Amino acid sequence: MKATLRKDRISLSQGYEIDEQEIRHRKQFLQFDDADETRLTSINELAEQYADVVIDDFYTHLMSFDETRSFFSDPQLLERVKNAQKRYFLRLTKGNYDAEYVENRLKIGAAHERISLPIKSYLGMYNFYLRAVAGRVFDAYKHDPGRALDIFLSLMKLTFLDMGLAIDTYVSSREHTIGDQQEAIRELSTPVLPFRPGILILPIVGLIDSYRASQLTEQLLRAIRDNRAKYVVVDITGVPYVDSRVASHLVQTVEAARLMGAKAIISGVSPEIALTMVAIGADLGRVETVGDMQSGIERAEQLSGYRMVKIDKEDPQDERSW
Repeated sequence: MKATLRKDRISLSQGYEIDEQEIRHRKQFLQFDDADETRLTSINELAEQYADVVIDDFYTHLMSFDETRSFFSDPQLLERVKNAQKRYFLRLTKGNYDAEYVENRLKIGAAHERISLPIKSYLGMYNFYLRAVAGRVFDAYKHDPGRALDIFLSLMKLTFLDMGLAIDTYVSSREHTIGDQQEAIRELSTPVLPFRPGILILPIVGLIDSYRASQLTEQLLRAIRDNRAKYVVVDITGVPYVDSRVASHLVQTVEAARLMGAKAIISGVSPEIALTMVAIGADLGRVETVGDMQSGIERAEQLSGYRMVKIDKEDPQDERSW
């Protein structure tokens, strides 16, 4: 069990790039030091006394809003979450805010993100907690308000450390989701289509950056291999602009296809793209271009030995296929 926990801790912490040095840096930035830790541990017994009341008040507040009430429609789930929340807040006053503490906070943040709890609601928990605890701390130290203020400020520093970790989990998850979505969109936007045995069509629509150009080449080469293609029509009619790097990459794509045993025909070259390719001094000696996709398909068919024959439906003897 310990080995499993350690493996999970390492993978999660590394995933968010939060190591010992980063933890120290965050504490220093928040000016959270040993004195703050001492103040927080000094009120642990007080925290035990007010924990249940604060948690009950918080969830009463939470359940008064439709957007958060929907997450806790199951009474048993609500009770489990309340107990977990109590443990979470009590941990704030137990000291030893090390890598294990940070790992625990990351896991909790990730769990809330997985159930799609809005980050505004998650941060609202801290707001409610700080306001609720402030009154109890100042009441407990009403004869020493300076001490009460120091304790509250230490608690606020630690909760802001927690908030930063929680936001990291949300941001990281969103970045991965956006990256996956962009990857899917790129794959959908550059389909390699089998047209006839031995012939592929690659219609490209939209702007091409260097990353997309590289991905396009990889997809095309895989498709050439999988379909044992001999000819590829790369149609760039829908590409409004390419820079010198992308133009050079298109030429490299043609060369890579040739090395795979396939001839690439580029169709739909606009005057602007043609000028760019000439301006960069691209070697066009092995690049065959045609005006539009239809011409590209006809050229590929011609090279592969296909011949289109028009059928006269009025002639019963003319039932030839092509």
